Amino acid sequence: GIDTGPGSMNPAGPWFPHPDNWTASARRQLVKTLKECVSAAEDAGVFLSLESHQLVTLKTPEITLEILDEVDSPWVRCDYDSANWITLETVFDTTSALNHHFDLLGKHIVSAHAKDIWIENKLAVHLQDGCPGKGNMDFKTLFRRVEALSPEYPVIAEGNSTEELPAVARLFHDTARELGIAVLD
Repeated sequence: GIDTGPGSMNPAGPWFPHPDNWTASARRQLVKTLKECVSAAEDAGVFLSLESHQLVTLKTPEITLEILDEVDSPWVRCDYDSANWITLETVFDTTSALNHHFDLLGKHIVSAHAKDIWIENKLAVHLQDGCPGKGNMDFKTLFRRVEALSPEYPVIAEGNSTEELPAVARLFHDTARELGIAVLD
């Protein structure tokens, strides 16, 4: 599939916040654009996989489900990012958050980004995402839930540097082995 995001009304970048990102107009435009892309995805035989984030139109799994249901195409699906919907309320219980997200969107998910998240010791709330293994993400639940959808669906490490990749690979391989999940080399 082709991973993409919904874009942003912020001229500084497609993942940056803007008050218009969460309007009915932005949702209508996103649905319209996705429907226009369906025939190209079908002709190419590839999923158009939407990544979501709190800062853009697809700010919650509930909104994402509504958008995907409105587009109503097997070719427009979800690329699930483990950190992008984690909030102040769920950062210390990512297991429940992941299970909620997969319970809502499971039939739409075709790939996943495995990224970590943690809250920093600052007086203003700051959730930092980054290298797997450095935060609170429950990768066992992530791997288990993706595997239950399809052993063919990719889980892609995200948020790590090249130098951090060997440690991330060990973490992921060890986690998969513990769960009895085969890993492609």
